[in-house]
Amino acid sequence: MERESVKFRCERDVLVEGLTTAGRAASSRGGVSQVLAGVHLSLHGDQLTITGTDMELTIGVEITVSGKADGAIVVPAKLAADIVKSLEPGAVTVDGDRIQARIISGRSEFAVQLIPAEEFPQITAPEGEAVVISGSDLSDGLRQVVPSASTDDSRVVLTGVLITAEGSGVRLVATDSYRLAVRDLPGTTLLEQGRHVLVPARALQEIGRLLSPEDELTMVFGERDASFVTHGVRLLTRLIDGTYPEAVRLIPDEQPNRMLVGRSTLIDAVRRVRLMARESTPIRLKMSSEGLELAAVTQDVGQAHESLDCDYRGDEIMVAFNPEFLLTGLEVTTGDEVTIESTNSLKPVLLRSGEDPDFLYLLMPVRVS
Repeated sequence: MERESVKFRCERDVLVEGLTTAGRAASSRGGVSQVLAGVHLSLHGDQLTITGTDMELTIGVEITVSGKADGAIVVPAKLAADIVKSLEPGAVTVDGDRIQARIISGRSEFAVQLIPAEEFPQITAPEGEAVVISGSDLSDGLRQVVPSASTDDSRVVLTGVLITAEGSGVRLVATDSYRLAVRDLPGTTLLEQGRHVLVPARALQEIGRLLSPEDELTMVFGERDASFVTHGVRLLTRLIDGTYPEAVRLIPDEQPNRMLVGRSTLIDAVRRVRLMARESTPIRLKMSSEGLELAAVTQDVGQAHESLDCDYRGDEIMVAFNPEFLLTGLEVTTGDEVTIESTNSLKPVLLRSGEDPDFLYLLMPVRVS
């Protein structure tokens, strides 16, 4: 058993990053065990491991420090990060015993009451075959898909991202029932054929934060848990147990109306027009051979209109969208131009890029009078 004391020196910025990263897994909910609002600091030689967990998500960060006394302590996650972040640049000394930790830098000194280290839960990594992939294969896919997962805990399965083995690669799927994002990763082998896993979007959001295209990511998918390891950070998460809806079936085979428009031009226009879209007011897109017209009208506030040039083929149509959902779809679609394919004002609309055939974004329209 580790001693409940620790002493080390570390550069402020390195320690801040470690505390902040691990602290994102610490619980911020009131009424939970105090120890879950803390981060566990374990020192062996010059290797410090900082771990935070809320029992659903665990993040452990390894950093190199100048170790003085091995042991382990648990400090309040947010308070410790805020204190270290407030210090002047340079070396920081952390000296903790069973009762408190002294955080010292220059003329600044803080004494923080500790949480008993023996109360911190022991988290075990899942067993299974490790798979190593490059960050470039996954980071863009996570950026495109994760934002479409639901944040409503009353429908837990929709708060996850479905990862399935598809042909010679994998498919990432997320939906909140108002929009659907699908990204195929051809040639990427994560799972054996026929298997699928439902990973909490919160965990994959953290992986997306940590991962750069130059990194390698090692993954293990167990029966109930998954682990992800990259450049000194280990993330463990419980998998979601449940049946994911067959949302991909909503993707239409054909859409008779097709608009091609500059992506950055449309993003800028949506951002301007949505300034008048208050209290769930939708943005209306009128598409015709004469061009694209955007409009938002909010009673007692005002209205905004903007017209854009576009290449349009099909019937004249007016479709209304939640402006945030539309903007998200445009931002995660790549390329200079985006196509918007539609059937009528009530059917789902497809956003695609000609430069990225492996991604699509399906958006449900808003019914307006």
